[in-house]
Amino acid sequence: MSFTAEELLENDDQLKTHIQSRPLMGLTIIVGGLILLILLLGLSISVGAADIKLSTVWQAVFHYHANLTSDQIIRELRLPRSLASALVGACFAVAGAMMQGMSRNPLADSGLLGLNAGASFTLAICFAFFPSVSFILLMVYSFCGAGIGAGLVFGIGSLTRGGLTPVRLTMAGAAVSALLMALSEGIALYFDLSQDLAFWYAGGVAGTNWLQLKILFPVAGFGLVMAILLSKSITVLSLGEDVATGLGQRTRIIKIMCSIIVVLLAGSAVSVVGAITFVGLMIPHIARFLVGVDYRWIIPCSAVLGSLLMVLADIGARMINPPYETPIGALISLIGVPFFLYLARKRRRA
Repeated sequence: MSFTAEELLENDDQLKTHIQSRPLMGLTIIVGGLILLILLLGLSISVGAADIKLSTVWQAVFHYHANLTSDQIIRELRLPRSLASALVGACFAVAGAMMQGMSRNPLADSGLLGLNAGASFTLAICFAFFPSVSFILLMVYSFCGAGIGAGLVFGIGSLTRGGLTPVRLTMAGAAVSALLMALSEGIALYFDLSQDLAFWYAGGVAGTNWLQLKILFPVAGFGLVMAILLSKSITVLSLGEDVATGLGQRTRIIKIMCSIIVVLLAGSAVSVVGAITFVGLMIPHIARFLVGVDYRWIIPCSAVLGSLLMVLADIGARMINPPYETPIGALISLIGVPFFLYLARKRRRA
């Protein structure tokens, strides 16, 4: 007799002990996090090379005057930048949560499994052979490169007998990332592109405009909605593939769908802000610690917490050494590297 994921989550008392969640905490994080996110967005818009009062930010957002310089700075420069940082943080965090759930690998992260390397490889090719390509096409090529990198990782990891296991996924990701990064560096050295790629490697939302947001928003919005819809199945899959198969879940189809959503989320985020790692590694662990192991709460909480982290990092990038900006990727790595080492050490002990 087989069960659907919904029947499992609602009716099976024995397995409910393995997927206990804290819905009150999850609801608090979502509601409180969204309120805090709105406040941080206002602060993010107000700080920078030219400090602007919060009252002026409010005025510019809801009563825009094109003849005022401050309103132009807010509407054309800082508002799209702040919105992009929040949206990108949600994309990275949810992509990481999905990868950790479906692969049962606590070290899974889009930056560690080929997406960043694939995007950098296609960018190096574009800079070398198509130097006059528009920025929008660069976004498209970067997204395609991220998809190629992820496809290679999942394909190589699935070739061996026994399918895609957490260890094989990590090893395939490391191998593919090393290969693509080496090719990117070789192209950059041969064509003298090191400076062109340096800003993208550092990662950041500076220069994000409304046109990029118009492209990012529908892709990211669709991916986030689909991630929430798949959250029940990811919860069952996180219990183990044998358990999920025994309960009637089509694990191969679920994995394919999750992989497509991960590529959409992480690939679109990478194409806008560049190679920012560790957001998708840290945030799902924090969400899981706070709300339990039910992905119906982990995924939305990860989206909110990821947005908060990226907006805070963007604020910090402008306040550490004004009027210059510190790369966001470097700031997050200062937290992410120790966190990664802690997880690796903890997993080795286990």
